[in-house]
Amino acid sequence: FGFVALEVVVGDGPDLEARARKARYAALPPGVLTGHTMDDQAETVLLNLLRGAGPDGLAAMAGAARAQSVRRPLLGLRRAETAALCAAEGLVPLSDPSNLDRRFRRNRVRLEVMPLLCSVAQRDVVPLLARAAEVASLDAAYLESLAAGIDPADARSLAAAPAALARRAVRGWLRACGDAERHPPSLAEVERVLEVARGDRRACELAGGRRVWRSRGKLTCGETS
Repeated sequence: FGFVALEVVVGDGPDLEARARKARYAALPPGVLTGHTMDDQAETVLLNLLRGAGPDGLAAMAGAARAQSVRRPLLGLRRAETAALCAAEGLVPLSDPSNLDRRFRRNRVRLEVMPLLCSVAQRDVVPLLARAAEVASLDAAYLESLAAGIDPADARSLAAAPAALARRAVRGWLRACGDAERHPPSLAEVERVLEVARGDRRACELAGGRRVWRSRGKLTCGETS
């Protein structure tokens, strides 16, 4: 087996985990296979719920696993199973010491919250959370296909669409006209855009120095001057 180690320097500061993840993927080649397991999936479900994510957040990495740029073939395996496979093949995994640093929320979920949930439920909750993510992912994909038929720049069409689909159309539109690495737009931002579409307001401000305004029935997203 061959192995190539790449070193990326990420300075300490706010959003360290998010910045490190972005730098890590930037250093990896397109189509890379990642080693995320079912345990990582369950942790992501809980982390997304803690930050107030909606149905797509519940889908966690299940939906992202279908993307072409990053594939996660091990989401059906447990972390212990991957360690056992390495041992069977005579491979010695590299352990990242930062995974034990309780400054990071994911590590606290992994080391403290998950064991407590298993104790309260008196069963292993990881497969339950992973199954919920897969179901949510399938539902999200279907709703996304319906929302694809809505032109988010057409104020009349957007205002007339069912709320669940209109929100999805707006969310995708805002991500397309911003930084794809950012968290999805908040519900409050999406609702403000829908208010513009309905004519309740002429324009609204968004995070990242962006603004959405309505003119002659069309919505435009751009940078604030």
